[in-house]
Amino acid sequence: MKAFFTLVFILLSHTTFASEQAEEIFAQLTPSLYQIKLIDKASGEKSSIGSGFQISKDGIIATNYHVISSYARHPEKYRIEYLDHQGNTAEMDLVSVDVINDLALVKRQVDGDMPYFRLSDTKPIKGEKLFALGNPHDLGMIVVPGTYNGLKKESFNERIHFTGSINSGMSGGPVVNKSEQVVGINVATSGNQIGFLVPHEKLVKLFHDYNKEAPEDIKQQMAAQLFSNQNKLMKALLNNTWQSKELAGKAMFPVIEVPFIRCWGDSNADKKDALILAAIANCSLDENTYISSHFFTGSVEIEFRYMQAKNLSDNKFYHLYQKQIARAGSGNRASKNDVSEYQCNNDLITPSSTANTSKSITNKSVFCTRAYKDFPGLFDVLYLGASVDKNQQALVSHFTLAGVSQENAMEFTGKFMEAVSWK
Repeated sequence: MKAFFTLVFILLSHTTFASEQAEEIFAQLTPSLYQIKLIDKASGEKSSIGSGFQISKDGIIATNYHVISSYARHPEKYRIEYLDHQGNTAEMDLVSVDVINDLALVKRQVDGDMPYFRLSDTKPIKGEKLFALGNPHDLGMIVVPGTYNGLKKESFNERIHFTGSINSGMSGGPVVNKSEQVVGINVATSGNQIGFLVPHEKLVKLFHDYNKEAPEDIKQQMAAQLFSNQNKLMKALLNNTWQSKELAGKAMFPVIEVPFIRCWGDSNADKKDALILAAIANCSLDENTYISSHFFTGSVEIEFRYMQAKNLSDNKFYHLYQKQIARAGSGNRASKNDVSEYQCNNDLITPSSTANTSKSITNKSVFCTRAYKDFPGLFDVLYLGASVDKNQQALVSHFTLAGVSQENAMEFTGKFMEAVSWK
């Protein structure tokens, strides 16, 4: 019993110390924390809110790109304002963005030097106590203690796993260590005391690049970042191993051996009354790039669906098969203001590289693209291959790529078609 009370006392002492440390950090850093508001000019009301923190004595403030995304795309419709800890508010300018890492730099007018956050020279270590600051739910600035849990696994663009509650409105706020140096930026939450942060190195680079040469046009800056990132992603996909796997013991499909593409499987083998035996393999990139609330890009989705008839006529099977084909659609969200209509080509294709002709598969293939209006040279791509060489068996191969170049799209499509076959 004595040991139990000793343990309780130690835990309470640790909690009290952490709370006192959080309060001390918050008190010292509050003057450099801001609420960031996007104001709709026509109505005069706020459209979105987030958090921001000053990183230079001359008024440069860091926040998330998604907090100010509407202004970045439509500066004629919105204005950006800050609210400081004393209730002062004023307009700000957007000076640079990193759309891939969800970061932005805005600038306020200052009279003389101002206090600001220091960016850490080192990364935190696993298990290190950190403190997230921000403005959740428009209720005023708060500090949330948590723990650095390393980089998020299976992520293409790096994110830190943070065990702390990052609430709505805290987006864009800083995460500091006990030395009050920034080691991350709040970006998202998965609930249940799990949050994700942008590593502070991404902000260091953005700030360095801005000081070296400020961008002349934000949309051109975004376009260059999107183009560079899709090149990096597609190079990783195309240059890594494509492992061939069986589907229902009848077909062969490729799985790309990279950690950030995750695959799942399903079937209806337990459904005795099913008219068609179906086995499905689905692989995807579990992240995307936020452009606006109605426009996301950077996603990859791949699906293979094998079907075999059970006591069905060829016509009935073909009718049900067509329904499955009709399910294929775009893998990302985009509006008519962001992308053109899909343009599609149809053809019957038998890949020529299959050494054993009995394993080759003849597909009715559909290849569709739609162009990005604000980012020339980038496209969404949809491919569908539906086998037509077996009467009671069929394989649907489908993928979507969001925001890729024409060259990368064609190379991926060719490699994909060659990798699918009958067993």
